[in-house]
Amino acid sequence: MIVAAWDEAVRAWPVLAVAGVLSLAYGGRRILSTARARTVQATMLADLRITLAEIDALDDEEFEIALRDLLIRDGWADRKVGRQGDQAADVIGQNAQLGRIVLQAKHTTVGGKVGSQVMYQVKGTAGPVHGADTAVVVTNGTFTHDAKMWGERHGIHWVDRDRLRTWAEHGTPLHQLLRLPARAPRRASIRRAAA
Repeated sequence: MIVAAWDEAVRAWPVLAVAGVLSLAYGGRRILSTARARTVQATMLADLRITLAEIDALDDEEFEIALRDLLIRDGWADRKVGRQGDQAADVIGQNAQLGRIVLQAKHTTVGGKVGSQVMYQVKGTAGPVHGADTAVVVTNGTFTHDAKMWGERHGIHWVDRDRLRTWAEHGTPLHQLLRLPARAPRRASIRRAAA
């Protein structure tokens, strides 16, 4: 039986070789196509600038998508979560040096204010539910004085209209704007704790 299988393989080797070459060519083409698409997207996003007037004209979902794109521009791998029941996380980003970031988007009418209640929600879910190293509330409006003070006291960053202009229009990366410290990779810190 083994000899018969060997003889059949010897007779069919040209067909198997062609099938192998075609498979490799197809796989290589898909890899190149995916890499090319990522390069095009990265190039487009590298120059991304969004004016406050453009941001004000967005609806809530478009605002979340814009924040996601700004994070990608700044070097974060991300996913957009924002939907009903998102537990105060509209965009989650991951960065090898900076850890995980959770953004809660609050798109308001011009002059709208975000209060402390939003800060409480984000504090209660960003770390425990989403594993965030950094939590940020972003609005195209402003924050109440209490919301800013509470956020600063409890480690919830805030991006108001002025900071949003610096981030979206001027192109300052969010981690520089917020002065986020580099973090040790999670796996390394877990190994150190176990040792």
